[in-house]
Formats: sequence, C-alpha cells, structure tokens
Amino acid sequence: MIIALFPNEDKKKTIELSNKIIDFLKQKKITVVSDASKSQLLKIPPISSVNPEEIRFLISLGGDGTILRLYHQHSELEAPILGINMGNLGFMADVPIEDVFVTLDDLIAGNFTVEERMVMSTTTKSKKPLYAVNDLVIHRGANSSLIELELHVDHQYFNTFVADGLVIATPNGSTAYSLAAGGPILSPQLDAYVITPISPHTISNRPVVLDASHTIHLTYMNDYKHPIEIRADGNDSCQIKKDEPVKIAKCSKKFRLVKLKRHDYFSVLRTKLGWSGKMH
Repeated sequence: MIIALFPNEDKKKTIELSNKIIDFLKQKKITVVSDASKSQLLKIPPISSVNPEEIRFLISLGGDGTILRLYHQHSELEAPILGINMGNLGFMADVPIEDVFVTLDDLIAGNFTVEERMVMSTTTKSKKPLYAVNDLVIHRGANSSLIELELHVDHQYFNTFVADGLVIATPNGSTAYSLAAGGPILSPQLDAYVITPISPHTISNRPVVLDASHTIHLTYMNDYKHPIEIRADGNDSCQIKKDEPVKIAKCSKKFRLVKLKRHDYFSVLRTKLGWSGKMH
C-alpha cells in the first residue's frame, strides 16, 4: 500500500507528528510519499517516484484549508483524503490528534467509508475553468461600490443582485463563507448550490438553494474601471469584465473524503457551532 502525506508546515508540531506517522506506517509495511519539498524535509520518497494510481490514501495534517489546498495543488491524485486536524476541529479535517494512531489502524483495517461530494466548475470564453469543492466567491474586487450581477438559471432570468458579491457554495462549503454571510447549512451529501448575497443592497435578497442539476449563468453588468474577481475555495482565481458571461455548473470531478465510523458529521457540527442542546 502507498499513502501520500501532506503536512501543513505552518502548524506547530506538524512535522514531529508526521515523522511519528511515517514510522508507524513503515512498521505496517506501507510506503509513504509526499510532494517534492516535503519529501526532502521528511526524508521519504517523492510522489514522482511512484505510480499516482497506486496511491491508496492522501493524509492531510492541518485544517480544512490545508485539505482544500491539497485538492487544488494535486488534482491529478484521485485517492480519498483523510484529514487530521492540527488546530480547532474542522468539518473536513475531523480527526483529532489524540485519535491519529487508532484512526490509522481503522484505515488499514478498512473500517471506514469514502464520501463523494460534488464539485462545481466555472466556464468562460477566454479563461481556464475554475473548480470548487467549497465555494465560488464572486466579489467586487478593487471596485469601491456595490456591483450588479445578473443571474439566469437554465437560461431563465432569476435576479439581478446589487451587492458586494455572491457566494455560490456546495453543500460541503455551506458551513464556510456562505454560512458567515447568512446562508443555510446543507448536509454535505446533497447535490445542490447555495446562492448567498454578500452585503446586498436590498434586505429581501435572501440565500437560495437550487438543485445541482441546474446551470447558473452570471454576468457582471457595471461600467466600472476595474473587473470583478471570481475565486475558487480561496485558491485559484480569475477576473471578469463587464458583459463577460460565466457559466457555473456541477462537474464530473468528485471530492473524495475518508469518513470513519467513530466520527460523525453532526457531532462535529454541534462542536464547531457551539450548540448547547443536550440529548435526554
């Protein structure tokens, strides 16, 4: 078995824990690799030395942001991701440090499931597509005033939003920027979009949930000096000029996440959001 390890070097004690994980997996006769820079630091082979199709799991040490960067930087790797959290509990990185080695035992023994979550893509006439596991944020960028964004759903006019921008989130991303902007929480297994205005001019502009079978067409309408920005998962971005059409749709890519039987989504949700309800 081959496992690829991706520590976030900005997190304290990550390299120390990575070395312990490497020693543990080597004792189980498992080959551990990493990307070029981290492989030198950890004294393990680089990913380039193995067939990427033979990598069984990707292990991320950090937080949810570390998982998203891993997905974007290594989109060629299709193995499911296991997230070990090195700070506050994450929605995707939901394995606490104290559970690391019992979790690895579960992983090796097959005591897990793999969840496949939807990914969105953007298409324009002149730019390469952007892919988002969490959200696409359409923002006014360098413009000092609110912008007008005209939306069509399946070529039917939906609304023109006057706002700082929009968050178009997947269910996986509904607990991120969309939630902070007032959007609802969706179960991550759903196939849907959440369209959440950012500081809308009209208070009646509320978040909307659409089935992911729909296609969203977006157009920036203002004659402002500066283009607007679309950013995917806080990583890749592009700029959009006036009247430049953007298509947003569910794509064939999947985000694959290892889920262990000892951890459940609703427990993480209660902990992260500080809910105080108790079971009688």
